[in-house]
Amino acid sequence: MKILDQAILKDLNKPKKTSHKGQNGRILIIAGSGRYHGALTMAVKTASRIVDMVYVHSTEQNLDFIKNLKSEIATFICVKNNDLWNTVELVDSILVGPGLEESRKTKKLVERLLKKYPEKKVIVDATALWHVDPHLLHPNCIVTPHSREFKNVFECDPTEDNVKKMAKYFQCTIVFSGPVDIISNGSDVWHNETGNEGMTKGGTGDVLSGLITALSANNDLLVSSLAGTYLSGFVGDRLKEKVGTFFNAEDLIGELGEVWRDIV
Repeated sequence: MKILDQAILKDLNKPKKTSHKGQNGRILIIAGSGRYHGALTMAVKTASRIVDMVYVHSTEQNLDFIKNLKSEIATFICVKNNDLWNTVELVDSILVGPGLEESRKTKKLVERLLKKYPEKKVIVDATALWHVDPHLLHPNCIVTPHSREFKNVFECDPTEDNVKKMAKYFQCTIVFSGPVDIISNGSDVWHNETGNEGMTKGGTGDVLSGLITALSANNDLLVSSLAGTYLSGFVGDRLKEKVGTFFNAEDLIGELGEVWRDIV
């Protein structure tokens, strides 16, 4: 077992001064529903500050919200049903799950994404974790469960040993979120000790999944998982030093910009 520290950030690819639009990552976020808007918003706000292009696909009930969101965050492209699978082929990484409705339609979407596009980097998060068949996971997948989601997907307790075993058996990268985060690719195990009790609030997990997805567009999955988890907790710890636990997911995104400047 290894303890994550700031050295992991040195492994991240940085945008080159000579790069142009499109070379620093394109991602697709499949998220949100008529009931759950915030998850989509937090993921988009985080990822759009890192990659060049963010595509967003959501339910039809959520279209009015997305139109209003466009006036606030003009940094994403809305993808309708008939353009979804063409967009999947276009992007570098895909985040599926935050705020999606629990339905058979979501289950079928997750299954098709994992079955038909095994070469695509896919981050399986939140609602998608309640609808995923673990046998469809592959080496290009990251799963980001908390304890109940881990038990639901893998049908065992979220111990360090089981996180490693499940990552190895299903050939994926697991980012288990807890008081101490456990990350494994099936070969090694890392503990992340950054983060605090102020990060139990709604939306902070969506910031993390948006961050990992954005990083994965130009980095391998393990580095993205390790660096994203470390960064998210580190930012939360800086906020706790400033304001105690009086912060939310929006504050996490704002502070991430300062940390990005200072140490990334």
